[in-house]
Amino acid sequence: MKKTAAIIGGGVIGGGWAARFLLNGWDVRLFDPDPQSERKIGAVLANARRALPMLYDRALPPEGQLTKVDTITQAIDGADWVQESVPERLFLKQMVLEEIEATAPEDLLIGSSTSGFKPSELREGRAHPERIFVAHPFNPVYLLPLVELVGAPEAASDILRAIGMYPLTVRAEIDAHIADRLLEAVWRESLWLVKDGIATTEEIDNAIRYGFGLRWAQMGLFETYRIAGGEAGMKHFMAQFGPALEWPWTKLMDVPEFTDELVDLIAGQSDAQSGHLSIRELERLRDDNLVAMMRALKARGAAAGALISEHEATLPAPAQADGPLTTVDRIVPIDWTDYNGHMNESRFGQAFSDAADAMMTAIGADAAYVATGLSYFTVDIRIRFLNEAKAGERIVVRSQILDGSGKKLRLFHRMFNAAGEEMATAEQLLIHVSLQTRRACEPAEAVRNRLDSMAAAHRNLRQPGPEEGL
Repeated sequence: MKKTAAIIGGGVIGGGWAARFLLNGWDVRLFDPDPQSERKIGAVLANARRALPMLYDRALPPEGQLTKVDTITQAIDGADWVQESVPERLFLKQMVLEEIEATAPEDLLIGSSTSGFKPSELREGRAHPERIFVAHPFNPVYLLPLVELVGAPEAASDILRAIGMYPLTVRAEIDAHIADRLLEAVWRESLWLVKDGIATTEEIDNAIRYGFGLRWAQMGLFETYRIAGGEAGMKHFMAQFGPALEWPWTKLMDVPEFTDELVDLIAGQSDAQSGHLSIRELERLRDDNLVAMMRALKARGAAAGALISEHEATLPAPAQADGPLTTVDRIVPIDWTDYNGHMNESRFGQAFSDAADAMMTAIGADAAYVATGLSYFTVDIRIRFLNEAKAGERIVVRSQILDGSGKKLRLFHRMFNAAGEEMATAEQLLIHVSLQTRRACEPAEAVRNRLDSMAAAHRNLRQPGPEEGL
C-alpha cells in the first residue's frame, strides 16, 4: 500500500525530503506558504530526479505524487510520516508542531529537521510529546543518507532505511547532536584562519577536499587515525599525538567577533572562489561528484556504498511481460560517461554483461549455483552501436535465448532508451563450465530443464521494434 509523507516547509531541506520520499515511491503533500515554494521545490526535484537514480543499478519504484496543499491539516490528513522543516527558530518550530499535533492521530510519526534543538525543547507543552522527535538530515537530503535521530521510536528507523537512508540514533539529548558539533568545530577554526589572514576560503576548502576529506568519505575520523598509528594501531596513535592536545593550536573555545568586516571578507573571498558558477551549476557539480564517489564506495562495499547496495536489494526487479525478458532497467550513471558526456563503449558492454547475469539468474544459474562450482563464461560478444546514451538517461535491455542446447547459451540483447529508440544490440555466446577444471561441461539438471523450457518459449519470439516504446 502506498504511503504518504507530509512535508511542512519546502525550502532546501524540506524540498530534499520531498524528493527522497517521492523517488522512493511515496506520495508527498507539501505545505509551505511561500508563493515561490513550487518553483523552488521544482528545482530541487529536477536535480534529484537526475542524480538519485544514478546511484542504483536497477530502477527505483515509480515516483509518487506531489500535492501542494493550503493548510497543515490538509498535509497531515492520512499521512504516515510528518517532516517539519521550517526555519531554525525555536518559537516557530514549537508553533508549527503545536498546529500539527492539534489534529494528528496519536500514533503519527512527527520528525523535525532541526540541526540544533533538542527533542525536549520541541516537545514543551505538547499533549503527546513522545511522538515528536529529531530527524536531522544533511543536504542534499535526496543523496546523503545520514539522518540523526534523537528521541525517535524504532518505527522511524525502519521507514528511513526503507527509503535508502542511514538512521543514526543519538544516545542522549545534546545541542546540535553529533555531526553539527563536529562541523561547528571545523567552521569556527576556519573563521579564525580567515580572520587572521592565515588562509582564504578557497585554501581552506582545498585543504579539506584534497586531503582528509577524501579519507573521511570512506573511513570517518577514528578509523582514519587508527591507520595513522601504523601496525601498533590506535593506542600508538593516541600516545604519539595525544600530547598535541595540550598545545595551543586551535581556538575552539574562543569565537571570533562576527563583525560586518568579517562577513564581507569571507563573502568576498567566496565570490572570488566560485562566484563564476550559479547555485544550480554548483548543485549539479556537487551531485555528480557525490554520485561518482558513492558509486566507487558501492563497488567496494564500503560505507555509504554498502548502504546503497542494501537498499538496492529491496527494489523490485524489472516487471516482465510476454516476450523477451527485461534484464536491465536503469539510469546511466555519471561514472559511465566519457569526456563527451556519453556512455562509452565499455559501459555498453557492462550493460549487456548485466543482462547476461540476469538471464543466468532466470535459468537458475544464480549466485548460489555459481557457489557450487558451475557457471557460464562469455566466449564471444558482438555489439552494434546505434545511438548515444547520456548520464541521467534511462536504458532498458530486453533479452532472449537464441540457443540453449548442450553447453551453449546464445543470447540476443536489444537496448532501448525511454523514448523507445534502439540504442544498441548484442549477440552473445556463453559456454557452461566447471570452475574447478575450468573446462566446458553440461549444466546441472535443474538448470538444463529451465533452460530448455525458456529456449522453447523464446524460439519464435519477435523482438519489439522501437516504435512500440517501453
